[in-house]
Amino acid sequence: MLEGINGALKRLNSDHEMYPLLDTKAFSLEAGISGEEKLAEVLRKQDFPFDHHIIHGLSLESHSQFQIDSLFLTRYYGVIFEVKNISGRLKFVDTPPQLIRTRDTGEVNGFESPAAQVERNGELLGLWFHARGIQMPLYRVVVLAYPRQIVEKAPVKTKVLFPSSVPPFLRGLPREKAVLDNKTFKWLTEELLGSHINYIPRPVCEMYDIPRTAIRTGVICVGCGSIGMLKIKRSWRCKRCGRLNHKAHERAVREWFLIIGREMTNRDCREFLHVDSDTAYRIINSMRLTPSGTYKNRSYRMNFI
Repeated sequence: MLEGINGALKRLNSDHEMYPLLDTKAFSLEAGISGEEKLAEVLRKQDFPFDHHIIHGLSLESHSQFQIDSLFLTRYYGVIFEVKNISGRLKFVDTPPQLIRTRDTGEVNGFESPAAQVERNGELLGLWFHARGIQMPLYRVVVLAYPRQIVEKAPVKTKVLFPSSVPPFLRGLPREKAVLDNKTFKWLTEELLGSHINYIPRPVCEMYDIPRTAIRTGVICVGCGSIGMLKIKRSWRCKRCGRLNHKAHERAVREWFLIIGREMTNRDCREFLHVDSDTAYRIINSMRLTPSGTYKNRSYRMNFI
């Protein structure tokens, strides 16, 4: 998602009405990745007196598709972590579920409740386990990545921790009797990893209701960032800085699928990259896209795996 939003920001005019929202979303996603890395670092440095597996960025399908930031799995229990990196004073509201953030400047923002997210993920993972004959305690935890996040009001039933508090929390959970034997524990871990679905978000234009005409077309120079590289023999040349890049089209085609749509036609490729039909045909074939439809109505999809 972050890659698509950053691509859209490069191709939208800065005065477009959706630009501030996308810019804020990109910042939020980058902060979230930083928070997840912080938790992963804390867990990597710990020694636990019991067998466990840690799976980050797990995406599964139950009644619906769902994503888990981090899953801590043992023979006794599982813990689902939802990691947030939102600075300021935080208030968790349960009805309706929402996270209210107040900055030092007095600015107030509302976000989807991470407590509601992790509770929902717990329900869906429980159903996923049940379908495979597994019943085990599943704990839900919201992790606030850095202590500068001040909790004014915590959620009623969901645990909220900072990363440094996570290891003692895990060690303190009940381990009187193992729910899984070693063979089943190994099988379940492999089943989780094997069931992971590569998450591909909807194209940015579709997600944020941005008309395609608002997206500036052309191949972007990685050197100076200008749009509209010229196709020359076996390469691309930037009109502004003169940089040559024989693979510059690959990023542009990828951005089409992330920003504009799930499918691309030869015409789409021509218009987006500013090339002729034969060049578009060669580019599409060189990128090993998946074709569908008859010759005249053929379109292509990108496999992001």
